[in-house]
Amino acid sequence: MGRGELGSLFSIARTVSWNRREFLRSVGAVGLGSVSQGLRSLHAMTPPARQKTVVVTFGGGARDEETFAPEGQENIPHLIRELIPQATFFTQVVNRGILGHYVATASLATGVYETINNFTSLPPQNPTVFEYYRKALRRPATDAWVIAPSNGFNRIGESDHRSYGSGLGAGVILPKRLLSAALSGANTDYGHLLSDNYETPLYTPEAANSGIHLQQLEQMLRLSVSDFTAHARSLSSPDELSVYLARQLMRELAPSLLWITLHDIDVAHSGAYSLYIEGIRRSDRLCAEIWKAIQDEPEYAGKTTMFILPDFGRDADGDSGGNGFQHHRTGDPLSRTTWMMVMGPGVRQGVVVDRPVESIDLTPTLGSLLRFPVQFSKGSPLREVV
Repeated sequence: MGRGELGSLFSIARTVSWNRREFLRSVGAVGLGSVSQGLRSLHAMTPPARQKTVVVTFGGGARDEETFAPEGQENIPHLIRELIPQATFFTQVVNRGILGHYVATASLATGVYETINNFTSLPPQNPTVFEYYRKALRRPATDAWVIAPSNGFNRIGESDHRSYGSGLGAGVILPKRLLSAALSGANTDYGHLLSDNYETPLYTPEAANSGIHLQQLEQMLRLSVSDFTAHARSLSSPDELSVYLARQLMRELAPSLLWITLHDIDVAHSGAYSLYIEGIRRSDRLCAEIWKAIQDEPEYAGKTTMFILPDFGRDADGDSGGNGFQHHRTGDPLSRTTWMMVMGPGVRQGVVVDRPVESIDLTPTLGSLLRFPVQFSKGSPLREVV
């Protein structure tokens, strides 16, 4: 990306940032002032061993027209009314990398703009936050987990970096793969939960040993296959299945670093606007449910910081090279400019941060919160929350 393009990107990002601030102010979701640049939170007063972090990302962002703008706020009542007032909200998070869901999520998890092929089963090239965390703090394998929506995310937990790699990553739970294996091919009643990749339906990642995953379901999460499949039948989407397993994981293993990727919004690739809106509303509700689960679980209540952010946005209606809400193909400024909220003990509430930050700032921020180095990351810790 050249200097001219970068300058244009940040210019439009500033406009988007200002609009988001005004939208939130109009509904009383945040205070009028921004956080002071020199302000530090109270995290330093919390013993590191007690801190936990939950990261919630959206595979497929939602545009302001359907969310923060006045005409879209009815789609995100939980974010607007419940969560943002408790959070420090970053209005200008720019992604300068590749706009594919797997590679963008890998970039979030490494703090480096990854360049791996989005549609191949490859691990990140740079160490992940999970490897940094486990190696530096000598944490067991049960203390870092990823719950991912698509089978294409099966390599997200661990890089192939020679200083990290094998045995140091996060456990990865793929709810759709678990459900498919549990059903043994009898998928008639579960088709709505098993759609794997909205953008490229023909892509099928390499298979893993499903038996091992089912064994983990029963032994580690204390959830029988029959109970799992019975509960799945009552759910309306893959993301609901992911959150159900996340809650089971929190109860049984209480990992200190938990990463949940939601993916329902990406049904927009089908071209059905109504399903896209339904995905936004469901994601809004599930974020509130995850935050409530954190407050309800004794191992998490009062000592957990939660981050919520999209991996990137979607094309603008006016871009002749795009398809509006349906895709994120152009790399235009609106598809690159997203947001992030952070909440938890020591994080200032109802505060807006307008300065530009980058999506790759997430991993170094997690490192500062949980106190481990992220030496290969290219991002910077967010000073407003660490």
